[in-house]
Amino acid sequence: MKIVVAADHGGFELKELVKRSLVEVGCEIVDVGCFSNDSVDYPDFAEKAVSLILNDECKMGILICGTGIGMSIAANRYKSIRAANCSNVFMARMSREHNNANVLCLGARCLDADIAVEMVRIWLDTPFLGGRHQRRIAKFSD
Repeated sequence: MKIVVAADHGGFELKELVKRSLVEVGCEIVDVGCFSNDSVDYPDFAEKAVSLILNDECKMGILICGTGIGMSIAANRYKSIRAANCSNVFMARMSREHNNANVLCLGARCLDADIAVEMVRIWLDTPFLGGRHQRRIAKFSD
């Protein structure tokens, strides 16, 4: 599976860890930045990542900033994007099962790195249940 990853300076180090964990499970990664701890603006990197999903170049994305909030707000501006800012494993699982989230947002300053990696793996492995959940998603998403 081809996954786009992006972060601002607050999420840079966690992004690097998440990338390594994704490669370990056989994912193809497209990293659109940022590439250091130097201060940047998260909306720029959310837009780069989202554009790859909207153009069908990547199936899913993982966006990381200090809290995950800014990235989720920036990503959810686009109708076909369902970005879920998750802070635990249960939320990550439910964002896939019930909401068919195609972007996972993480807060590097709010999560233990090992838990974040576990959340990513569970998020990727959890299928969308469809059914009544699809009817709800159709009301706001393509």
